[in-house]
Amino acid sequence: MLAIRRLTTRQDALLALAGLAGGLVMIAVHGYTTWGRHWDPSPWWRLIPLLGLCSTMLLRRTAPLTSLALATPFNVADVIMGPSFATAVIYGDTLYAASLYGRRRTAEWLLGTTIAGTLAAGSGAGLALGEVPVGVLGAAVAGVTWVAPVLTAMAVREHRFTAESERQRAEQVARLAEMDRRAAVGNERARMARELHDVIANHLSAVALHSSAILKVRDLDRAGLDRAMEVIRENSVQGLAEMRRMIGLLRDGGEEDPPSAPRLAEVGRLVEHTARSDLSACLEVVGEPPPELPAAVELAAYRIVQESLTNALKHAGPGHAEVRVEYARGRVVIEVLSPLGRDGARLPGTGSGLIGMRERAAMLAGEFAAGPVDGRWRVHAELPLDFERTP
Repeated sequence: MLAIRRLTTRQDALLALAGLAGGLVMIAVHGYTTWGRHWDPSPWWRLIPLLGLCSTMLLRRTAPLTSLALATPFNVADVIMGPSFATAVIYGDTLYAASLYGRRRTAEWLLGTTIAGTLAAGSGAGLALGEVPVGVLGAAVAGVTWVAPVLTAMAVREHRFTAESERQRAEQVARLAEMDRRAAVGNERARMARELHDVIANHLSAVALHSSAILKVRDLDRAGLDRAMEVIRENSVQGLAEMRRMIGLLRDGGEEDPPSAPRLAEVGRLVEHTARSDLSACLEVVGEPPPELPAAVELAAYRIVQESLTNALKHAGPGHAEVRVEYARGRVVIEVLSPLGRDGARLPGTGSGLIGMRERAAMLAGEFAAGPVDGRWRVHAELPLDFERTP
């Protein structure tokens, strides 16, 4: 059973049986021609090419060239006895299958061969009978029987090739769309992670530091207690405001509204509330800001300063932190210097702050560097104003 399946297909076996049944009917009703009164073979002899052609149909898909090679002698024998309608149709199907399921060059070779055979058959019939109309009619019949199946197979083959190319192109477009969707989701998740880190971690870090100071220093004076509570309240209010802004953006699904986003002009207030009992901060602004600073640059610069000061509160040693904002030609330069800590971090960190700052600078095609320099921790960022935003 397995060998039979390899030899043929179910569809070809059914076609062979249908061809045999149709051929028997055509022989029974004398559906064939003869070359003259003195040459009229018995119908039993016509069964031989019919059975041979039908048996070759079993190979029309699995071995199309072998099927054509085996069918050609039977077709020649049928033509010698007198062309039969059934055998002509079956042989035409064999040519069609060889052109469709064989190689592309095979179809081109068969087209040339059948055209030559058609011309030869028409010329031979005309010369043998001495009548030009008979030769033209013979060539027309041969062309319909031999050339037409090959041309039809070539057209079907081209259509299938085009359909397969379109299918592959559609699959490729679908894969690219899925990759774009995943990239967009990943970028949005990264953006949300950066914003959540800046909004929650920074403000809560300040709240945690100052509340820890209140709990540790039992004899803190009223002025110190008021300053700590003021910082806690300020960070809590700002954190709530920015959380409301982010929630609104997530619900609306739109871009950030520049007026509601933190602005670089508000860095001074941020620096004023960055302080510990052993750490202070100051701000230096160099140059004049441009009339219209891009909202993306303002937000990125503000967040970099905010994260740098938060890291200073958590990790810096005693001393003084310096924030410098320079409006240079075509760019904004941010630099934050803070003392290196010697006793480890006062609050645990995840390391995502530096990653977020680097990503913000990269999104604006800017530069970012952070690390120890001359005994101090230095954060340096340059954000161009005429940036091309990267994903």
